[in-house]
Amino acid sequence: MGTSFTLHEIQNKIVELGPWFHNLSLSGVQTAPNHFLGDYPSAKWRNFEHAIPADLTGMTVLDVGCNAGFYSIEMKRRGARRVLGIDHDEQYLRQARFAAEVLQLDIAFKQMSVYETPSLRERFDFVLFMGVFYHLRYPLLALDLLRRYVAGDWFVFQSMLRGSREAMKVAEDYPFSECEIFDKPGFPKMHFVENSYSQDPTNWWIPNRACAEAALRSAGFRIESMPEPEVFLCRCDPAAWLHELPPQFVSTAL
Repeated sequence: MGTSFTLHEIQNKIVELGPWFHNLSLSGVQTAPNHFLGDYPSAKWRNFEHAIPADLTGMTVLDVGCNAGFYSIEMKRRGARRVLGIDHDEQYLRQARFAAEVLQLDIAFKQMSVYETPSLRERFDFVLFMGVFYHLRYPLLALDLLRRYVAGDWFVFQSMLRGSREAMKVAEDYPFSECEIFDKPGFPKMHFVENSYSQDPTNWWIPNRACAEAALRSAGFRIESMPEPEVFLCRCDPAAWLHELPPQFVSTAL
């Protein structure tokens, strides 16, 4: 760390590493000033940053699907002892490494799929899982792996949500003859995108709110709060039963 860049060097490198999905401010130069979502993800972060401890001194953080590193940077700025950002896309990681270097922040980045996280053999105090769930072909497997092998305490989850915002109380069981329950707006539902949504063919499964909450509980997370319409602040529930995973799901990672 400690490398300094001229404004011209920063501007040129931003162009070279583009396009950017995270709009970062690097010495006053924005990486994606014309983002279709506005000042993203800073605008979203401002809606729930109050729910994250202001002082993370001594804590370890894993940022799953870190993209260009916005949330990794924010966690390091709050004093986290170790921050590791992972992403399967090397272009995003090049952007993240450059941003951390310009900002002189000691953050590690690694090319890795969420399904490979058991190979880290490490539990983190904070795990961020922001904007990844709906891009996965096997989203529940990802949640199960993170809960069983990686999450140590806090889990911050964000997903695109579509459908009803209701979250009805669901019974423990229903008879086989019960069909109407599945048509109720507040019943957990996951919408499958066969082709593409919002011009993005990696949008596979989009839950409604009830489904997101149910999936988190099913994976062994206790929802503490919902500080933003798509963000769930959770903790590992020590009393939750963790689903057994077939060995082949983790053997290659371990």
